[in-house]
This record gives sequence, structure tokens and C-alpha cells, in this order.
Amino acid sequence: MRIEQAFTVARPPEAVFDYLTDAGNLAEWQTSKVSVEQLTPGPPALGTRIHERTKPPGAPAFEQIVEFTEFDRPRRVHTHIVKGPQPVDGTWTFTPDGDGTRVHFVAEGELRGLIRFLGPVARRMFDRQFAGYHENLRRNLEADQGG
Repeated sequence: MRIEQAFTVARPPEAVFDYLTDAGNLAEWQTSKVSVEQLTPGPPALGTRIHERTKPPGAPAFEQIVEFTEFDRPRRVHTHIVKGPQPVDGTWTFTPDGDGTRVHFVAEGELRGLIRFLGPVARRMFDRQFAGYHENLRRNLEADQGG
């Protein structure tokens, strides 16, 4: 499965990158997160691992461990699912766009379990979910012009 999205945030790339990679912000924009814990000490960096507990609407809760396997502030970050039920990795790239940032997102991975048989339906479901997350991210960042 592959999903691509692009959107603009009225904040500079550094602010968008920092907000997105801070585990403390994750549940604010990925609202299906029940809890988030950074497992690696220190600020976010290459190799940082995060333990996530997620409860999607209408689906059972699950846990996963995510790792930053590419971390090029403020241009690009890649998250790899180290452990979890659906190995769908994500890559965000950040490009200056006037006073804001153009964000390009790609999610890619092979679905497991029964959901893999849903094909295009599963893809649309994930696409809508990520679009909602990205709208939350944009709205949160634009509402907090001081940080």
C-alpha cells in the first residue's frame, strides 16, 4: 500500500519539523494515540524510538515501536515501524514555501492480517486517517504561532 499527501503549513520548516518529531506532541495531532512514550533519552534524533499505544475508531487497540531511521532537520524525517501489527512506514519532507512550509508525505508498506484483503478500501481508510492527522498538525501549528 502506498499513500501520498501534500499540504501547506503557515510556519517555517524548522517549526513544522520540530513539532512533528516531538513525541510529546504526537497524541495532539494523531488523535487515535492513547499513549506515547519516547524510549530513547534526549531530544529527537536519528535512532530515536517511540512506543505508541493506538486505538483507531472501530478497531482494536494496538501497540507499536517506531524509529526515526532518517532525520535531516528541517528537511526530511522517516519513521520505520520496528514492531507492530502494520508495517507502514512514513516519510515527511519539508520545503520552504513563502513564509510557510510545503509538506510532502508518503506512507508505504505491506498490510498484514485480514485488512490486506480490503485493498483499495483499506488504502482509502488510511488515506482519510492521515489526512485528518495532517489537518490537526497544520491547525495546531498555525494556532501556536509563538512556538
